[in-house]
Amino acid sequence: MKITVPTLLLDKEKCQRNIRMMVEKARRNNLRLRPHFKTHQSAQVGEWFRQEGVKTITVSSVRMARYFANHGWTDIMVAIPVNVLELETINELAGRVRLHLIVVNEEVLPALQQGLNHNVAVWLKIDTGYHRTGIPATNYETIDSTLQTIAASGKLEFQGFMAHDGHTYKQTDPEAIRAIHKTTVELLNQLRERYRTQFQTIELSIGDTPSCSILETIVGVDEIRPGNFVFYDLTQQHIGSNNYNQIAVCMACPVIAKHPERNELILYGGSVHFSKDVLPQPDGSNLFGRVVEMELDGWSEPVEGINLVSLSQEHGIVKATPEQFVNYKVGDIMYILPVHSCLTADIMKSYLTLDGERLEHLSGLPESYL
Repeated sequence: MKITVPTLLLDKEKCQRNIRMMVEKARRNNLRLRPHFKTHQSAQVGEWFRQEGVKTITVSSVRMARYFANHGWTDIMVAIPVNVLELETINELAGRVRLHLIVVNEEVLPALQQGLNHNVAVWLKIDTGYHRTGIPATNYETIDSTLQTIAASGKLEFQGFMAHDGHTYKQTDPEAIRAIHKTTVELLNQLRERYRTQFQTIELSIGDTPSCSILETIVGVDEIRPGNFVFYDLTQQHIGSNNYNQIAVCMACPVIAKHPERNELILYGGSVHFSKDVLPQPDGSNLFGRVVEMELDGWSEPVEGINLVSLSQEHGIVKATPEQFVNYKVGDIMYILPVHSCLTADIMKSYLTLDGERLEHLSGLPESYL
């Protein structure tokens, strides 16, 4: 396996172990697992989910939905508020898969009713505390009106309420994550009770990797939609979602310069490879990645005394102790765990497995491929 440029490595064994872990957790809790494929965006990785019995998926764009529909997935949620400007593609998809759309504002419903050629499942996105988007959970006036419009439609099939607890990503205390999860489940169930007589079946869907990783028992909802768990990363490790041995992707970057006067190594690997996501450290410094060593069966846990501390466009600066600095020379490959695997994978556009197999990523494919 010869590496000459920044390359994203994928440990297939770790990845498949992460998939099995979440599949088994959903099964134990009698939940539908609708994993978010925005993290890996790869048909080949998707097949590993299918091998474990997964049949329903989440994506973050209509383009991504089309990609996975082309690879045989037939029950797909587009977990972003529906973009009515994409009705042509939505119609094409709805004609061949069970398509789930997310509604946040009632004003999109007339455009859907008028423009859709096929029935679609509709979920109302509820804001339970993250405050990115969604209808506030206690805004009954808006929810009442929106559901009345959906119920009167011949093409919109109300599926239920969904939420995303993105604010769990700002926590490092498991109890705080459990409290956020508990609040969300309670608010969604209050809505289900309120509208139970109007709709015979109302499903509840939640999705965030911290909650789905930390909690062993998940009750009161019908499905979970975690995504990052397939790879994990340093952010999730910092939160407490995973240990280092569960991180299934690693950047391999050439060492292109050394500066012994300040114990810094310069990598060919910058923000256009890692992204600019950062983990602020207690001492005020920034962490853009942790250095590991390649071993016979994969990479090690992070090495102490050496970290990726700065990124510009193509350059990465690694700060090392004198003892670690002497272990590397120009022309070596340094291996680094990313802060945010989703963005790193999207930027890198493909994967190289430890067996030397190249796996595709949606962002690396030409539009004509779709």
